[in-house]
Amino acid sequence: MTESSAPEHLDPEDEKLITLARTSRARTQAAEGAAVRDETGRTYTAATVELPSLKLTALQAAVAAAVSSEAG
Repeated sequence: MTESSAPEHLDPEDEKLITLARTSRARTQAAEGAAVRDETGRTYTAATVELPSLKLTALQAAVAAAVSSEAG
């Protein structure tokens, strides 16, 4: 998502997720960043994983982090 393609009026909680995803991407200089929130309000962030033996999108990695933390 580019900044220009973001809707003008987002819920503040959605804005937080976008900020966290962008921060995750910038911190690792990855192609993608993602953030997901579970039913209790905990947030999980991740960036693209590109290893010789494993490739995950940022969303796959964030969901894996949530699942490994026993999010529903």
